[in-house]
Amino acid sequence: MKKFEMQVQFRWADLDPNFHFRHSVYYDWATMCRFDFLKERGMTPALMQELNFGPIIFREEAVFRKEIKYDDKVSVNLKLLKSRRDFSRWTIVHEIMKNADTLCAFVTIDGAWINTIERKLFIPPAEVAHIFQQMPADKDFQWLD
Repeated sequence: MKKFEMQVQFRWADLDPNFHFRHSVYYDWATMCRFDFLKERGMTPALMQELNFGPIIFREEAVFRKEIKYDDKVSVNLKLLKSRRDFSRWTIVHEIMKNADTLCAFVTIDGAWINTIERKLFIPPAEVAHIFQQMPADKDFQWLD
């Protein structure tokens, strides 16, 4: 798939006392990007609730490279870095860019799917595999076997 990217809308509340974006805002941007990708392909919270499943995150890590200022134009993209072939476990990396050409940070998450009734990890419904197959793959993508 071609690149999936979203433009970021800033809020004054996103800034810290030094007029930098708070570190937690980067995680919020990554989450918004992920859920926009899923939602645009039909995997809405309502569908997950109807099918009794949802995502669970095992690890979330941000690496900060460049400062972002309030007047910068910021975008976030996502790429599938690793996955089991049934998409039951996966790693997604999000690149946070400013002014279309400067990598400012990346957020990497390791996740899986949980059955919300049994409260156990499980292999997701076919809809998930179909959607994850549409996710752009990182140049270093690898299957987890």
